[in-house]
Amino acid sequence: MSDPTALFGIHARTLALRQDRMQVLATNLANADTPGFKARDLDFAAALEQTSGREAGLVATAPRHLVSGPDAGLQPALRWRLPTQPSLDGNTVETHVEQAAFAQAALEYRASLSFL
Repeated sequence: MSDPTALFGIHARTLALRQDRMQVLATNLANADTPGFKARDLDFAAALEQTSGREAGLVATAPRHLVSGPDAGLQPALRWRLPTQPSLDGNTVETHVEQAAFAQAALEYRASLSFL
């Protein structure tokens, strides 16, 4: 069976990154009422560069070296979102901003999917 990355090129990586960004934004929305939660966003350009191999980074030489977790491979591309009006409980999620970003990300995901 062929490697989807080799078969579809950058489009497969783009689709996966757009899905990862939607997951980060959904996490932000799910934690909108969690005290002290800090909203994050995925820097798409940095993540694409990271997955394309243009940016040198640490190399895992054994399976034990890999960090586990939902965002383990995207840590350098994840950015803290700076709120325009943070809440008193330390939560930086702004629901209207997150909803707009999620809607935009969903459109970008559909556009990437149409290229495949």
